[in-house]
Amino acid sequence: MEHELSPSTLSELRRPRPYPAVSVLTPTHRREPDNAQDPVRLRNVVAEAKKQLEADPSVTRERRSDVVRQLDQALMEVDLAHAEDGLVIFAAPGEHQVWSLARSVPERVVLSDTFLTRNLVSAHAAERPFWVLSVSADRVTLWNGGIDRVTEDHGGGFPMTRSTPNFDAERLERIGDVPSTFRDEDTRHFLREADAAMGMVLREQPRRLYVTGEQAALSVLDEVGGVTKEAVHVPHGGLAHGTPEAVWQAMRPVLNAEARRDTEAVARELETARGRRSFAAGVDEVWHSAREGRVRLLAVEENFRMTVRDALGEHLVPAESGDLDAREDIVDEIVEQCLETGAEVRFVPDGALLDAQGIAGVLRY
Repeated sequence: MEHELSPSTLSELRRPRPYPAVSVLTPTHRREPDNAQDPVRLRNVVAEAKKQLEADPSVTRERRSDVVRQLDQALMEVDLAHAEDGLVIFAAPGEHQVWSLARSVPERVVLSDTFLTRNLVSAHAAERPFWVLSVSADRVTLWNGGIDRVTEDHGGGFPMTRSTPNFDAERLERIGDVPSTFRDEDTRHFLREADAAMGMVLREQPRRLYVTGEQAALSVLDEVGGVTKEAVHVPHGGLAHGTPEAVWQAMRPVLNAEARRDTEAVARELETARGRRSFAAGVDEVWHSAREGRVRLLAVEENFRMTVRDALGEHLVPAESGDLDAREDIVDEIVEQCLETGAEVRFVPDGALLDAQGIAGVLRY
């Protein structure tokens, strides 16, 4: 199953396909007993997709068979044992993809000439993925960070290792000579190469970067690094040879502190916008502003969802799930629209926007 939504991947997903491009969405669950329903719901929503394909007179028999085969292959690739909060299956003639999302999605089937990507975009924005680069004198490891975990990433030439004849880090540590290891020109060259490789990764998938290592290693990066010099440095050795859990435990206090500061900064920006009359609150008001490209900063509570319907194209009004013309993923629509127009999107803890009904925006004008 796919997890990483890079700009190039999103561009590829959004390109037009031969009709029908089928998008199948269903909520999933991480824990018992809620996850017991997931296999049945998944089979049912895929069956509904096949039913719609069968009933669509514009789909030829050959193309229908192709897409049904892609749906069946996608279904075999789903790993519900490692489910998150949402699942998206894309299927079109000759291709399929399965995406696991750390954000719930509405259950639905869409047949079009493009895939439905807004739920992926919203989940990606909510997760705020980051990189962790763990450095040592003989190994540099890249970690892919998300909401509640990190995993080792093997892209971009990582992990990077080097042979070090007569190199004994433990002996050097015992005699208090570890800093000399990082003054060694070969070590400095090794870290310079790692910095260059990380720069290539960031050009392909830009996101916040943290670098962990002994203080001596971080000091070298301050001297020779480019992208790593500008990253957030976390003085913690041993993680280049560590486990994902060890990296996550080292990063969690740093991330929690940053999240608190970010939430406070968003609250200050919203309060300033109120005073300047450049403030929008509530789904309907923010939706109108987003469609006009006026939103500069969008703030959304992490688990805020709302089902609405469009009242004569003028206003959104609350609706029940399953109602005719109900739009169950309107928050994801707003998030994607804001990102498309260059707005900054920030997800804040539940309850932080009570007076704004869960969603608010700072306007450009």
